[in-house]
Amino acid sequence: MSLDGKTLFITGASRGIGLAIALRAARDGANIAIAAKTAQAHKHLPGTIYTAAEDIEKAGGKALPLIVDVRDEASVSEAVEKTVAAFGGIDICVNNASAIQLTGTLATDMKRYDLMHQINARGTFLTSRACIPHLKRAANPHVLTLSPPLDMSPRWFAPHVAYTMAKFGMSLCVLGMAEEFRPDGIAFNALWPRTGIATAAIQFALAGEEGLRGCRTVEIMADAAHAIFEKPAREFTGAFLIDDTFLYGEGVRDFEVYRVDPTHPLMPDFFVPTDIPPPPGVKIGA
Repeated sequence: MSLDGKTLFITGASRGIGLAIALRAARDGANIAIAAKTAQAHKHLPGTIYTAAEDIEKAGGKALPLIVDVRDEASVSEAVEKTVAAFGGIDICVNNASAIQLTGTLATDMKRYDLMHQINARGTFLTSRACIPHLKRAANPHVLTLSPPLDMSPRWFAPHVAYTMAKFGMSLCVLGMAEEFRPDGIAFNALWPRTGIATAAIQFALAGEEGLRGCRTVEIMADAAHAIFEKPAREFTGAFLIDDTFLYGEGVRDFEVYRVDPTHPLMPDFFVPTDIPPPPGVKIGA
C-alpha cells in the first residue's frame, strides 16, 4: 500500500525521527503537515520547519510548515484546521514531539517536570484529540505515538521518574484510545527503538558524539512507521512495537544497514522489556 495522496500530521517533524518519518512518506507522494516550534535555526540543532518542507518537497511529497506548540490548545487546533484546509483531511497522526531530562527526583525542578508532562503526555492527548474527528473520515486512519511499552519495572522509574511518567503518559494514550476508538476503525499504536537513535537528543542530552557511534540511524524508525501505516487500521491497533522486532516480522533481515558505526557495539535504549529479545543475529551492547 502506497501513502500517495495521504496526509500526515507530524509533531516535531523539523528534524530527527519525525522528519525521517515524513521523508519516507514523501517518497510515496504523501502530504506532510510539519507541526513544530522551530521556525529559526538553533545554534546547536539542525533544521527548521522550512528546511524540512524543502526536503519533503525534494523527496516527492507536499509540505505544509506550521509553527505549533503542542502545549497550546489553540495552536494545535489551528494547525489541524490549516492542514485540513490545505489537503482535504488527515489520514495519519504522528505524536513524535517529546521533551527529556534524565534526572532523579531531587534534581528535577518543577518547571522541567511540567515541560515534559505538557509536551509528552498532554501534547499527545491534545494532538490526538484534535485529529480524531478528521481521522474518523479517513479510509485507513492511523495514530502513531513514539513511546515505549508499558513495562512497570522499577528500574525504569528509579533513575528518572519524572521523565518515565511523561513518556508512559504517551503510552497510556495509546492503550486507552486504541480501545475507545476501535469501533471507529482508527488504529492507535506505539513505536519505540531498541537502540539509541542518532538524533540531536543523543548527541546533546545523553551521550555526545561518541555515543552516536553506538546508535542506529533514524531510517529504522521511518521504515517501521511506514510499515505500520500500510496495515489495515481496523485489524492492527493497540500494539506496542519495538522497531527491529516489528520489522523482522515484516520480513526485514539485514539490520546492519541501520548502524551508524558497524564496528561499535549497539547502545540499548531505555524501556525495552526483557521479554522482547532482539531479532536473530542482532547483538546489543558489548
